Formats: sequence, C-alpha cells, structure tokens
Amino acid sequence: MRGPSPKVVRRGAGIALVLMGCMLGGCSVPVADLPIVGLPAGAPARPAEPGVYPAVHDMPAARTEPTLDPADQAKVQTELIHARDRQAAVAGHPAKTDAKSDNKSDNAPNQQGRN
Repeated sequence: MRGPSPKVVRRGAGIALVLMGCMLGGCSVPVADLPIVGLPAGAPARPAEPGVYPAVHDMPAARTEPTLDPADQAKVQTELIHARDRQAAVAGHPAKTDAKSDNKSDNAPNQQGRN
C-alpha cells in the first residue's frame, strides 16, 4: 500500500500553514476592530494612547506630622469608646464598659486558632 503522493502532502501542509496563520492572526486583532464587526453605533471613541498601569511600587512620601504619642492615643481611644457607648445606647444595645477587655478580645485567637 502506498502513502499519499508528495504533491498531496505539500498541498495539505500549505493549507495547514495558511489555516494556522489565520488562526494566529485572529488572536492579534481585537474583534471590535475587524471591519465586518466594528464598534456599536453609540460607542465612545477609543483614546489615542492606551491607558497606563498604576504605579503600584511607588512608595508614599514620608510623613511630615509625627505619630500620636501614648497620651494622645489613649485620649482618642477613650473618645472612641464613649462614642461607641453613646451609639449603643441610642440603638438599645448594652454598652461595653471595660476598655481593657476590648483590647484583649482583639488579640485573642478566634475559634479556629488563628488571629
């Protein structure tokens, strides 16, 4: 039994190359840019330059204001606790009165043993 003739093999290889070229060429052009499909009638025009990626590795500038000292931090924490208690009273929920128990509950592990 003889295989296909070299002429048929060359023709099949040529057709396969053309088909592969069309498939790969289709990957390089957005479908909306094809002349047959085009953009919808109400679509806005595309920008001349594509958008840039956000600068995710840029570090923010150093702080100009110092951080809170422990006395100011305690004062702000007390004000927040009082505000929480006022909101709880308005909502009808019992207010937490011990600020130290709040700190312990934040640092305690949850039921799965993770923080």
